[in-house]
Amino acid sequence: MSKIGFDSDKYLQLQSQHIRERIAKFGKLYLEFGGKLYDDYHASRVLPGFAPDNKLRMLEQLKDQAEIVIVINADAIEQRKMRGDLDISYDADVLRLKGLLEGRGFYVGSIVITQYTGQPAALRFRQKLDSMGIKAYFHYVIEGYPANVPLIVSDEGYGKNDYIETSRDLIVVTAPGPGSGKMATCLSQLYHENKRGLKAGYAKFETFPVWNLPLSHPVNLAYEAATVDLDDVNMIDPFHFEAYGKTTVNYNRDVEVFPVLQAILEGIMGECPYKSPTDMGVNMVGFAISDDEACREASKQEIIRRYYQTAVAVKRGTSAKSELVKEELLLSKAGCKPEERLVTGYADAKAAESNGPAVAIELPDGRIVTGRTNDLMGAASSCLMNTLKTLAGIPDEEKLVAESAIIPIQTLKTDYLHGKNPRLHTDETLIALSVSAATNADAKKAMDQIPALYGAQAHSTVMLSHVDEALFKKLGIMLTETPVMESRD
Repeated sequence: MSKIGFDSDKYLQLQSQHIRERIAKFGKLYLEFGGKLYDDYHASRVLPGFAPDNKLRMLEQLKDQAEIVIVINADAIEQRKMRGDLDISYDADVLRLKGLLEGRGFYVGSIVITQYTGQPAALRFRQKLDSMGIKAYFHYVIEGYPANVPLIVSDEGYGKNDYIETSRDLIVVTAPGPGSGKMATCLSQLYHENKRGLKAGYAKFETFPVWNLPLSHPVNLAYEAATVDLDDVNMIDPFHFEAYGKTTVNYNRDVEVFPVLQAILEGIMGECPYKSPTDMGVNMVGFAISDDEACREASKQEIIRRYYQTAVAVKRGTSAKSELVKEELLLSKAGCKPEERLVTGYADAKAAESNGPAVAIELPDGRIVTGRTNDLMGAASSCLMNTLKTLAGIPDEEKLVAESAIIPIQTLKTDYLHGKNPRLHTDETLIALSVSAATNADAKKAMDQIPALYGAQAHSTVMLSHVDEALFKKLGIMLTETPVMESRD
């Protein structure tokens, strides 16, 4: 059971106040919102007590001042880039975000398509937005960006971009994922506002790395573990140290781009209001950590999970071996080992006992349940059923789904749908359980326990099917897998 290590109430108060102070400094603030605005599950894992929607709850305190601008890269639309955590395309996520934000009472003013060079899919998306009555704008590729500052800060650079019409003091610029062009959108707007004689400023909200925690703190190492595919590296901010003699943490991309950003801001505003990348930030998350040790332990567990996830991705050929090498280095830096994931040991012990694949689930209350592959179900399905029984207080030996109900499903899978694996996947198991719940009171009791699975930990001794992985994710179960294929098939 994880201890609470983060004070969300304190965070909400500190963060909203700090943003108000930055608005007051400029009069109008374009706030580049890094990371996930709505569902930051990484933050909730490494900072136990941080709610996934904390950032949104914080912005709700500024709702009357805030206007949201959602940004998407035209190439992401053209290439149909997907959000891996939600399994939807970036353009679909733009509309999802808009709906979610408006459902919480926020004003979403417009959508910006960046890096537009005539991509057909991006044009169709713009036409779709127009037909829906949604204000949409194009921003274009600037030759030599970001080094060619004279061209960038000119009517042929930012000046060619559509001017986004905004009406509030705080413009929150967010996106479905990295590389969308949030910073360029903010700076383009500063250029246009300045040309119109209007005062406006820029700031950046980025939760990780946490600037006022040590470079080697597990919370910051966990951020590196989560972004090995982006080549992000945490580093001491040399500009901040030179200006103030204080050590703060930033990441390589912000440090590398700062001299260029400084020059662009000088070109737009006459002078750069910041002396370092850390100065640009408004993140107060480090001041709301209430139990450092709890956050350290939670972050170490996250690093271990990321190691397993990367190892599986390398095994499947979807990630480079170099990414796994980085994860191993981060394990070493954090002083932890894969076997320190408690649920892994239980799964391994069950696999050794049964001489086959096994899965273990650790419930939020600390109880651990295991399951093995049998003739009717895969190990993930078996463990899921055993866990629901445990939660409902149903004896392990009781059958919630009759074998006579499972066999026809197996026949359908193998004889009619020509599948090779007759065992039920987790989604099929839950469907069979839901059918049984219509006539079996205990099956209904087990079904009612499904919400209690949220936040559980799980480990499989073999790589599961994408169906099982997706189902565990939907249930809110944090799954890791040993990078071993169950069979060559």
